[in-house]
Amino acid sequence: MTILILLSALFATGMMSGCSSAAADAGRPTVSTLDIGRFMGVWYEIARLDHRFERNLEQVETRYELLPSGRITVWNSGIDRRTGLRRSVRGKAHAGRQPGQLRVSFFWFFYSDYDVLALGEEYDWALVGSRSAKYLWILSRTPTLPAATTERIVQRARELGYQVEQLHFVDQTR
Repeated sequence: MTILILLSALFATGMMSGCSSAAADAGRPTVSTLDIGRFMGVWYEIARLDHRFERNLEQVETRYELLPSGRITVWNSGIDRRTGLRRSVRGKAHAGRQPGQLRVSFFWFFYSDYDVLALGEEYDWALVGSRSAKYLWILSRTPTLPAATTERIVQRARELGYQVEQLHFVDQTR
């Protein structure tokens, strides 16, 4: 039984990694360069396509820390609007196979692609997706973005095939 579970997990991981290249080739290219050092630090979630592992979270932020080994520690946290309590999770990441891609894991050895699809020149905002059109985030170094910047980022996401009308704009009110 254990072997069957491990084989299933390995198969699923292989299927996920095989799909990631196809997704990038299918019209969602990552940024051509990503300075990992500049990407580190705190990012505030401005908007996301909602999914079960962040459902009901507001005041969401992520902190990336580059370790001497070249690996990255990822801390995600947010306030559960139902309980008022902060929920957080620690993950790990490393550079992906192509520029602008990280591989992120929050559970054991299961990694997902984290594709930086657009980035502000000053690393002040980022549009991040994955191999699936179900996952999309707009991130900022500040809890809010100017409306014109947000609209420009949303338009880019629309051009990349995301269903932007389903974006959940995160309440960053403290």
